[in-house]
Amino acid sequence: MSNIFDKFRMEGQVAIVTGGAGLLGKQFSRTLAQAGAGVLVADLNRNAAVTIADSLNKDGYTTLGLGVDVTDPVSVEDMVAAAIHRFGRVDVLVCSAALDPKFDSEHQGTQSANTFENYPLDGWRQALEVNLTGMFLCTQTAVKPMLDQKHGVIINICSTYGLVGPDQRIYERPGQPQQFKPVYYSVTKAGVLGLTRYLATYYAGKNIRANALTPGGVYNNHDEVFIQNYSYRAVMGRMAEQDEMNGALLFLASDASSYMTGANLVVDGGWTAW
Repeated sequence: MSNIFDKFRMEGQVAIVTGGAGLLGKQFSRTLAQAGAGVLVADLNRNAAVTIADSLNKDGYTTLGLGVDVTDPVSVEDMVAAAIHRFGRVDVLVCSAALDPKFDSEHQGTQSANTFENYPLDGWRQALEVNLTGMFLCTQTAVKPMLDQKHGVIINICSTYGLVGPDQRIYERPGQPQQFKPVYYSVTKAGVLGLTRYLATYYAGKNIRANALTPGGVYNNHDEVFIQNYSYRAVMGRMAEQDEMNGALLFLASDASSYMTGANLVVDGGWTAW
């Protein structure tokens, strides 16, 4: 009988994390590196990706930072080629790159123009390009070496708002214009689940698994009003800490979830259980 802890180990495997310099992406990159994988940290912000990779390398891990535009097929092809050139293979793709309007203290009051009735078409199209087309392109390219290897894992990052509609009340501020989580976020995140299920069934029998990870709200210097509004809505009565998605991510990436595909792992503090 195998040791369950061995199933979480990822020595000899290689992971690409898009949005790897983001709030959760940098957590995912470190988690996979700690588990023993070689990690390509990919982000539109090249300097941030390189900085994170350099930090991980100094801690004794094996990583590479790269600037990548997930909406550009050439950039995505270069990303996969760089992973193969540096590490020799691609075993895991974590699609974490996404446009996600922020409501932390740094961005307070910036989302009041997001009414559905007047939402700009250019903004809608840009979000579709990043949040869905980007995931499509990254998967389409990264899955080719997975097919050659006869092994691969795809993890698409969703959101509770891909499962339920946004509770716009949590963005209210007394005496201030109403802020909104925009329409594109729910629509694209719902699309993530459709793409994930398609990939899982399309690659049936190919030893390529595709699953989604759905985080709840993660604390990132939000003000007290937002924290209280959000926490009231969550069964656990609080926002997630930034490292609380890491266990679920490693589970999906590793052999610990070897009999799991086409599924959505929800880590939302009970938000969608009401």
